[in-house]
Amino acid sequence: MDADRGDRHRFRRRVGRPGRRVLSASTLLACGALLLSGCASMPDSGDVRRVDSSPSSDVDSQVRVYGVSPGKGEQPAELVSGFLEATTSDEENFGTAKEYLTKGAAKRWQPFAATTVLEQAPDVRVETDPGDRDGSGKTVVLSGKRIAVVDATHAYKPDEQPYEERIHLTLSGSEWRIDGPPRGLILGESDFQRIYRSVNKYYFADLGPDAEGSKAGNSVLVADPVYVRRRIDPVTATVKALLDGPTGWLEPVVSTSFPSGTALGRRDERLSLDDSKALKVRLSDRAARVSGARCARMAAQTLFTVQDLGEGTSQVSSVRLERQNGSELCALSRDAARAYAPDGVEGHPRHQYFVDSDHRMVRLSDDEDRPQPVPGPFGVDGAGLGSVAVSRDERDAAGVTADGQALYVTRMASGAERSKVLLRSQGGSVEHGLTAPSWDGLGGLWVADRNPRQPRLFRLRGGTGPADEVELPKLGGGWITALRVSADGSRIAMLVKRSGHTTLRLGRIERRGTAAAPELSVRALKAIAPKLEDVDTFSWAGDSRLVVAGRESDGVQQLQYVETDGSPANVPEVPGPNGVQSIGASEDQTRPLIAETRENGIVRLLPNTDWKTVDQDGSAPVYPG
Repeated sequence: MDADRGDRHRFRRRVGRPGRRVLSASTLLACGALLLSGCASMPDSGDVRRVDSSPSSDVDSQVRVYGVSPGKGEQPAELVSGFLEATTSDEENFGTAKEYLTKGAAKRWQPFAATTVLEQAPDVRVETDPGDRDGSGKTVVLSGKRIAVVDATHAYKPDEQPYEERIHLTLSGSEWRIDGPPRGLILGESDFQRIYRSVNKYYFADLGPDAEGSKAGNSVLVADPVYVRRRIDPVTATVKALLDGPTGWLEPVVSTSFPSGTALGRRDERLSLDDSKALKVRLSDRAARVSGARCARMAAQTLFTVQDLGEGTSQVSSVRLERQNGSELCALSRDAARAYAPDGVEGHPRHQYFVDSDHRMVRLSDDEDRPQPVPGPFGVDGAGLGSVAVSRDERDAAGVTADGQALYVTRMASGAERSKVLLRSQGGSVEHGLTAPSWDGLGGLWVADRNPRQPRLFRLRGGTGPADEVELPKLGGGWITALRVSADGSRIAMLVKRSGHTTLRLGRIERRGTAAAPELSVRALKAIAPKLEDVDTFSWAGDSRLVVAGRESDGVQQLQYVETDGSPANVPEVPGPNGVQSIGASEDQTRPLIAETRENGIVRLLPNTDWKTVDQDGSAPVYPG
């Protein structure tokens, strides 16, 4: 009976009076004009509208959402619903939400200890409490479908499972208040997407024994995505997250140039870009004595971390790091930071590549409609290729034969010669032969043998050097069917086939041993497209983003972008061509997509156009990498 009454009351709360007050940009501008003309208060009429909680997220990015205080005489289910609505507001310290708590609970509650993301706002029901003998306590149960958790370090982790949590209330005088609040925040997915945004922190790759032979030395930046609140001081929150260090999953393969324990110089520090898009960051005394070279690396980490937080399309122009007393530690302009830019290892691709019907390697530039054979032995008749990969500088190419049994490498230049066979498969068939190879930005060439009896992963130093076997985690009877290594060489995305399904997994690449005898391993595999039951193909499409073609349980193929933490990427949807079998993308997100389809062969999506066929009989499209 109490649950039914609470549900009806909650419905009246949401429909009969605002659950949250939302002020649009036009209202705020109107108020500003009135204030300038002598108005001393906010108008109480005009463009004021309420926005319901999940599942609707259709909120303009300029509106502000404010919580509503608890009403007199609210019953437990209604009170908890009001509390949950108040936690979706744009208040910095959740002052209104704390009004729903007892004084003791308000002091104990830690809203950022964790954020539980549900498919939609939780169902609320009152549970009979056998221990409640005098009627002064009530238990309210929240339930729903959990899809992810964001931890205290802002890291997102997909976690699909049923959700249920109990919240205890007590009478405070004559009013119900929550004395046992939930751990952190409980948000429906649409509210989470409205309130939070994904940002990349940047740390330096720990290349271990590979640093000496790396084309990029020890200055390779790696993206580490986290979530911060969109409207509540995002620059400060992002820099604090950077100073806190990498997320737990990435930490074993990266390092930071900031001294341990470095924090902002003042606890109440608020960072923002000035009119010239420059950022000043005052640091605590832990950073006061760093060298100029180390400070430049710290500034580079900061600049690339906050580069997309400027309004509109503008980016940060420079970063100045200061000691706690305000004196300058160092300054780094955006131009000077190019020496550390992630695209230094990603490259600036000039062409797309694929295999034509004659099993030759061909390439296309953006302004070409017809592919041309590449120079060198891979572009001639009789090349016999089934899949290819191109080094990031577009000088070298690797190819696996059409039967999947042998790997070759060659320079893409007239007069060049094909190498000897660098690796042979033990699988015995095309399906169980070598995967398409992949180059990292350090010069390493990666390929897997799809032999289901003994799946193996190899890295060839310098593209032609010794084939170092890479230790793999247990695949549970599965095997790798495709792979792509990130430009920074710290992460590897793989399709793993097991029990009739193919899933997309991301692992970190750990390096031990010596330069002469490196020991490489892939650790901590995690699913990064958890909603897809089967993944057909994928490609890196940014520092921490992949484009994926796959199927949910309904069996309909869809094209989507995902972040390396498993969250959906906040980018416009791209209509996919039918029957995508292979796809190529660049970390440079201005470059067109290219795909192999069942019906139309190789198709390409140039800016502001539809997919267009460029070769009816081609296959295996790739960008450098």
